[in-house]
Amino acid sequence: MDCRHPRPVKIALVTPEFLTLVRRTNLAHVAESLALSLKDAGADIRVFLPRTIDLSATPPPMQPRAVVRVPDGDRKAEFQIYEQTVQNVPVYLFDHPTLFAERHPYGGDEGLYEDNWKRYSLFARAVLQSIEVLGFDADIFHCLDWTTGLIPVYHELEYVRKNADHPATKAGTYFAIHNLAVQGAFEREILPHIGIPHEQFKQIDGVELGGKVNFLKSGAEFATVLGTHSPSHALKIQEKDRGYGMEETFQRRKKELVGITNGIDYLAWDPNQDPLLPAAFSADDKDLAGKRKCKAALQSSLQLDSGPRTPVACMVGRWDADSGFDLVAEIFTQVLERNVELVIMGSGSEEIGQRLRTIEGSFIGRCRVIDGIQPSTAHLIMGGSDLLLLPSHYQPSNPLFAIGMRYGVVPVVYGMSGLEDTVIDFAKDPKEATGFHFPSYTADALLDTLVEALKVYRDAASWKTIVHRCLQQDFSWSQTASDYLKAYRRVTRRTRSKKKSA
Repeated sequence: MDCRHPRPVKIALVTPEFLTLVRRTNLAHVAESLALSLKDAGADIRVFLPRTIDLSATPPPMQPRAVVRVPDGDRKAEFQIYEQTVQNVPVYLFDHPTLFAERHPYGGDEGLYEDNWKRYSLFARAVLQSIEVLGFDADIFHCLDWTTGLIPVYHELEYVRKNADHPATKAGTYFAIHNLAVQGAFEREILPHIGIPHEQFKQIDGVELGGKVNFLKSGAEFATVLGTHSPSHALKIQEKDRGYGMEETFQRRKKELVGITNGIDYLAWDPNQDPLLPAAFSADDKDLAGKRKCKAALQSSLQLDSGPRTPVACMVGRWDADSGFDLVAEIFTQVLERNVELVIMGSGSEEIGQRLRTIEGSFIGRCRVIDGIQPSTAHLIMGGSDLLLLPSHYQPSNPLFAIGMRYGVVPVVYGMSGLEDTVIDFAKDPKEATGFHFPSYTADALLDTLVEALKVYRDAASWKTIVHRCLQQDFSWSQTASDYLKAYRRVTRRTRSKKKSA
């Protein structure tokens, strides 16, 4: 009898953010949670990350591992690779003195860096080249979002087709779309500088979209398998005007397109065992006494009017249009005038901050603004709030909806944001509802939906039923990891099949 165990799948997870080290967007949460859950599931996973200035404030212990040099026009760009460990997951940090070391992943105070195309094209080459010198014979390159979009391109054009003996060649690629609205589009003049033939710009299944070199489309076209954040979203982005210009790509590649719902860390976010809450509660608590105590504590700590039946709505995240903050800003006053208490936590421009503080001063006891993400306060906000505003135009990867449900906070989302199959709309299915959808992306539609939610809130029995339904949802990362391992098997099967037919 053969008692040998199968070799664990080897995954190179490539990301611009990783929560413990670099956090600029929700991608940081997704990357780290996915890596840890895959590690727990038995995978051999390594993280490949550019070493940006974000790591300078608290420099981690690092060990130099290797140096790689990749083509940069007529010269070579040199990356020093360091290694450190985050919860038993090896992280390879790619250090370049001018491209990354003194800058953030995407941009600074003045906006996005103009040479992001160069930064991430060279990083992509360095990652692929490093597989050999690091001695890591990966089975899968799992590439997260547009910054990694050229990895599947280079992998196909420069390794699979030209360098069959390189250890990177035997791997397949999985390209994960995190934010379809941000695609990394650059002028076609960069083509000779990033080493991609012009024919790949002209072909329908190439790197071009809207007359520009599009990194997100590039990854989606060349990856062995591509994925988005839910099964229904994988279908909807193939529909007209739902794929941000990439509908044809998704339709053409529908057999290689999968949808996997991201999870949350139920150890970090568990209202029944949360030391940052004044009282515990769970789906087993019929009268939700613990949540009521958390609400009272939240109102007291933030000096809000202490009314147990006054609804508390919260919004956590960036104060910008990507997070839907522009819609909420239009209706601030109208919401607060409806006997609602509003808690806003996040960061943005100083101009927006001043505007928020003006509103806060006009509605003392009804509105609180908290600059920055404060973890302890964030837990209390989730524990004590009734409604969670998630008005982003596109946000299927945002874990806040799942965290909110876990804490009995009922989400309000845009009905075509990608959360449609994870947040069930009360208007469409009141018997199974876990939240509310506003149907069109306008401030008026958001306000109308909030008004409907408040009507339901006034019916204590109906609201308690929805809250309990939210508390019963399961969005654990262990399930997500299992789904990803199935997707990886799909990658390896297609990779083997392609080699046999070559």
